[in-house]
Amino acid sequence: MSEEDGDAGGLDRLDHLGVSEEREELGGHLGKLDPRAAKVFPAERLELAERYAAWLADAGVVRGLIGPREVPRLWDRHILNCAVLGEVIPEGVTMADIGSGAGLPGLVLAIARPDLRITLIEPLLRRTTFLEEVAEDLGLENVAVLRGRADAFHGELAFDVVTSRAVAGLGKLLDWSMPLVAPTGALVAMKGSSIEAEIDEAGPALEKWGCAPPSVSELGVGVLETTTVAVRVVWSDPARVDWPPVPKGGHKRSKDGPRKKKRRR
Repeated sequence: MSEEDGDAGGLDRLDHLGVSEEREELGGHLGKLDPRAAKVFPAERLELAERYAAWLADAGVVRGLIGPREVPRLWDRHILNCAVLGEVIPEGVTMADIGSGAGLPGLVLAIARPDLRITLIEPLLRRTTFLEEVAEDLGLENVAVLRGRADAFHGELAFDVVTSRAVAGLGKLLDWSMPLVAPTGALVAMKGSSIEAEIDEAGPALEKWGCAPPSVSELGVGVLETTTVAVRVVWSDPARVDWPPVPKGGHKRSKDGPRKKKRRR
């Protein structure tokens, strides 16, 4: 399907993608609210969370943003898994979600935490189209969507928190994220059980960027069957962070800004 194609056919087309069994398991209610959602979403936002789940289970599958076999586990593995990231994000901050994809964790946090001002950064048109449609449908006024690679905005934008999920190893993630992190901000990335090994491997990158030792948190205890692991990285000395941030031995970009790149479709 091209980026310009819509999701005409909707639920009927899901059967051709191999999810007819999942539809039966869910009693015909794709994205039906998980009772545990009440533990991580405000009561007045539960309906929005359920509607987002329905978007993922329908258009998200049709457009190739979510695998059809993920439908029965949307809540535990994706939505709730992302919502608990809010446990380590301060109140009222600006946040960027790079490589946002289907809005995980960016849209989830926009629903769970209306106090956050969230920018979703994603290079692919079919994904930004989905993000914009969902944000408009759910009335998420705290969300902005930017199409482009994270590095296209280095030196132009800064955020209190920069998040990501399943985007890259920590070393590469530092290169993409730290130039977007404000001097007093933090990278907060969702990671797996191998995070300690990733931290060891990212030692040179952490030193290059002047980062403090990362901290690791286990989130969603008492809510999720499999808890969420998050790594947090801050600047070692916020007072000495240049803007835009550059790695040791690197050079600042010219005043003309970043070189424009052709965007992929």
